Amino acid sequence: MNRIHQLYAWLMLLPALVMLFAFTHAPTLSTVWHSLLSPARGGRPQTFAGLSNYRMMLEDDVFWQTLTNNLWYAAGTVPSSIVLAVAMALWVNSGMAGRTLLRLAYFTPTMLPMIAVANIWLFFYTPEVGLFNKLLTLAGQEGINWLGDPKWALRSLMLMTVWKEAGFFMIFYLAALQSLNREMYQAAELEGASCWRIFRRITLPLLMPTTLFVLVNAVLNAFKLVDHLFILTKGGPNNASNLLLYYIYENAFSFFNSTYAATLTVVLLSILILLALVLFGLIERRVHYR
Repeated sequence: MNRIHQLYAWLMLLPALVMLFAFTHAPTLSTVWHSLLSPARGGRPQTFAGLSNYRMMLEDDVFWQTLTNNLWYAAGTVPSSIVLAVAMALWVNSGMAGRTLLRLAYFTPTMLPMIAVANIWLFFYTPEVGLFNKLLTLAGQEGINWLGDPKWALRSLMLMTVWKEAGFFMIFYLAALQSLNREMYQAAELEGASCWRIFRRITLPLLMPTTLFVLVNAVLNAFKLVDHLFILTKGGPNNASNLLLYYIYENAFSFFNSTYAATLTVVLLSILILLALVLFGLIERRVHYR
């Protein structure tokens, strides 16, 4: 009877397993194999090239620049988005008047399509008539070429990303805050604990499961930005704002070098797997599931 139950369970799982293999594992294995081939040029077919694509990648200055840009981009957007999301969630979870409208205002950027967001911020960043430079002019300051200056291009992308993602992450923190047991807060207040001590000793530890979930998603989002780059900078100027996934897109669809794009994809997947293992290894021991 137990074998019948096991067979029934595997048959129930079979459709999901087939879909998982067809759309996740099979493309990954195909990409790894494709990265070991030489590109097909002219009438010459693809041949096995071993690690030549990886050696070419290590000598590619643009790859190292895009990887460095991506690490800086993640370091700038991930902590900022999470801290801002927690602050907004604490604010709209309070008993203030008009908190429903404030929640809607914070969440509105998340509902906008990514292309629409990029076009809105393109107007903000326009050198002559953009909103930010108009404000700088009113303040008596000289305007900035936000997207055309290598010093500001990547920072401008970071600012837009934080604006869009903080409201999305706020929803998860708000749901977690509303599920917390109020008796612990009442006990802490009776003991005379300060607001900061309550947040550090009660709220923050209880939010760690949500923080782990949000952190993993924020890191993944930091390495999969394409839409905004396509509208705003196309990786320029001089690759100052180019990120790894957009460089993969360029190699695959602009330079028509699919094997090198596959090589870069394998590296990107390896980085994401390594980051996920590090995050779970360092943070999950601090997570207290209820």
